[in-house]
Amino acid sequence: MTHRFDPTSLREYDIRGIVGQTLGEADAYAIGRGFATRVRRVGGKRVAVGYDGRTSSPILADALIKGLNEGGVDVVNIGMGPTPMLYYAEATLEVDGGIQITGSHNPANYNGFKMVLQHGPFFGADIQDIGRLAAEGDWEEGTGTVEKAFVEDLYVDRLLQGYAGGAFKIGWDCGNGASGPVVEKLTAKLPGEHHLLFTEVDGNFPNHHPDPTEEKNLVDLKALVKEKGLDFGVAFDGDGDRIGAIDGEGRVIWGDQLLAILAEPVLREVPGATIIGDVKASQALYDRVKELGGTPLMWKTGHSLIKVKMKETHSPLAGEMSGHVFFAHDYYGFDDAQYAAVRLIGAVRVLGGSLTALKSAMPVMINTPEMRFQSSEDRKFKVVDEVLDRLEQAGADVNRTDGARVNTADGWWLLRASNTQDVLVARAEAKSQEGLDRLMEQINEQLRRSNVEPVLAGGH
Repeated sequence: MTHRFDPTSLREYDIRGIVGQTLGEADAYAIGRGFATRVRRVGGKRVAVGYDGRTSSPILADALIKGLNEGGVDVVNIGMGPTPMLYYAEATLEVDGGIQITGSHNPANYNGFKMVLQHGPFFGADIQDIGRLAAEGDWEEGTGTVEKAFVEDLYVDRLLQGYAGGAFKIGWDCGNGASGPVVEKLTAKLPGEHHLLFTEVDGNFPNHHPDPTEEKNLVDLKALVKEKGLDFGVAFDGDGDRIGAIDGEGRVIWGDQLLAILAEPVLREVPGATIIGDVKASQALYDRVKELGGTPLMWKTGHSLIKVKMKETHSPLAGEMSGHVFFAHDYYGFDDAQYAAVRLIGAVRVLGGSLTALKSAMPVMINTPEMRFQSSEDRKFKVVDEVLDRLEQAGADVNRTDGARVNTADGWWLLRASNTQDVLVARAEAKSQEGLDRLMEQINEQLRRSNVEPVLAGGH
């Protein structure tokens, strides 16, 4: 028996597609068979499975579990919950891997699969291998069992372990994603005053799209914080592995700014430690880590790549602009927005008790939102190579960690190829609007020279 996946569904960090078009039950079954084969071939026998609140998730879970069982693997079904709850189950139960069915922050008609094998991320070549095993029908055979495990309460208790956060008035926006039930239990056990929004899991996302990195999705949280006079607010994406935050004045604390705040208490306990940010993060983050006595490290964007780099550098904390925050300090090293929220409360207490004051003390930078330019799968990486060649011939100050990040007297700009879509992604940051305009002109010039449609300048 063989199976062919839609080629667009096998991504760099996970498997993702539009349900009924590029992803369906047959794919879920084949992923189960392929993953079971990989587990068996490293001597494993048991896999934890969880799923998010999307309407398509239970059906895909059934097909996935059937595939795992028929590949000779036993399944521990932890049911519906955020992705980090599945990561937690994989880290603490006697299993050899884990799979979460989730569409993350994609629109409601998408779904996908995030995988962990033997406590390490399963990505890149591993995901392509699932496709190869299916195409060749190279699957292990067998029979497996299914048992249900209720880990939600254990997970909530683990989130609170060692809590020293003090009591604040906080707004929590779950966006009808998979975090709702966990956040209800978590806030019931936290000191302080907690106001919750949209904790009812609803895969149609009736209130707003669950992606806290887009400011328009924080409108309800801002209104709540203002109306109730709260200290600050936190928000989660659809599967609870990315966090967003606003201060008491409704200002967004961006991903790199959150990391700068979270790093300070960690560096007090682990002086000199390596703190990892991604290439989209502000220079202000790297400067701040250095100022705090830490070792800043700029790395490639992508949760799997960051997890690997953390292990390699023994980093206690890493984060991405997109709101993925990874704590290895007192935790397991995976991205967990619920845990990041708990640690944020602790950091605010330790650093003077006001997130608003911490935000106000940060250097003011003017930056663009993430800009996307249509390209093609084969062309997007070539464009970046052309840009790098031209910049290096011109003697520019370039960092090639992940695309081209160029430093100038005005600030910096970045152009990289997306790993998940057929687009080029750009970002720029400067100390003034005039500086930002000059950076935008540099980006536009490079895009023109590579025949990509440029955009108009502008920042926020």
